[in-house]
Amino acid sequence: MSIAENVARIRAEIAQAAIAAGRDPKEIQLCAATKMNDADAVRQAIQAGVDCCGENRVQELTAKLAENAYEDAPVHFIGHLQTNKVKQVVGKVDLIQSVDSERLLLAIDREARKQGIIQNILLEVNIGEEASKSGFGVDDILPVVEKAGNFPNICIKGLMAIPPIQHFDGENLKFFQKMYQLSVDIKKKIDDNVMVDCLSMGMSGDFPDAIRCGSTMIRVGTAIFGARDYARIHQG
Repeated sequence: MSIAENVARIRAEIAQAAIAAGRDPKEIQLCAATKMNDADAVRQAIQAGVDCCGENRVQELTAKLAENAYEDAPVHFIGHLQTNKVKQVVGKVDLIQSVDSERLLLAIDREARKQGIIQNILLEVNIGEEASKSGFGVDDILPVVEKAGNFPNICIKGLMAIPPIQHFDGENLKFFQKMYQLSVDIKKKIDDNVMVDCLSMGMSGDFPDAIRCGSTMIRVGTAIFGARDYARIHQG
């Protein structure tokens, strides 16, 4: 199937999941996870109607920006961001979804201040408490939100999570439900630079469950572009 056909199919699945949960499908944004896909594939996804593109790697983001790949859609950074690469991302993307530490928060705030901008971010939650993944612990989120005033050049727009790989349908429901409750709790702590209008969770294999649990943005790569060719990257 073509990228356009895949996007249309995913849109139909989004609508089905939203309606089943008593939600308006327009509440859910489709973020195309563009990792390892070239500028032409990105343009096709945008033309097919995705709401935004999400890039995992700074090098790919920089290269595709130079090619004007994201010209007609917002671009987000969704991968692990090292503090020494912050200046290559701040001001270049509409949203940094993967802010996983106070150290990174401080680095983003400093760079945004230098540029004279407010950088929108999401706090990444290690909802599965996996040692192999970055992110704030569940118990750390509220204290961080309460310190938001210390970072005047950022705006916390909400939360993001990457649950463990699920081995059977519905396995991640408990994580999605926990994320939704956490977002509700944060709304009670809203400050001037805390908005909490975005809950980014759900990917190719589990996004219908995420939508049923309150996700407002799903990040889909494989289901749009097909399986990534990692062998090609290792050979290159």
